[in-house]
Amino acid sequence: MRVAFATQDRANVDAHFASARNFLFYDIGPDGHSFVEAVEFDTVSAQDGNHSDDGEDRLLAKIEALTGSALLFVRAIGGPAAARVVRAHVHPIKLPGDEPITAVIERVRTMLNSNPPPWLRRAVENRAAGPERFIDDED
Repeated sequence: MRVAFATQDRANVDAHFASARNFLFYDIGPDGHSFVEAVEFDTVSAQDGNHSDDGEDRLLAKIEALTGSALLFVRAIGGPAAARVVRAHVHPIKLPGDEPITAVIERVRTMLNSNPPPWLRRAVENRAAGPERFIDDED
């Protein structure tokens, strides 16, 4: 399962969605994990969530980068941004404080190896079904 982490320092989940300079992507499964890629963003909002009024869609590149991901771990995310992430079929998860990415990965792996909570079961099932789960079977 592909999982995204919003980060400034590339070591911790320490960024608000809109202000994250980086997303790190990992494939995480019950038996292990592997680093997939890092995506860096040039255009970000201020860490306090304030946006300039130049009309540019700063979130579009981030939403597109999440393609194929099941989960997104962030420190914070606004309501409209969260709705866009969910529409992209990604489950956003806000953490209460900065956490090392490695610790979050291990927590996800532990949940996958036990009785995963409903939101994680849905994410795994949606990834297993693939994009064809949205195709209408009727001719």
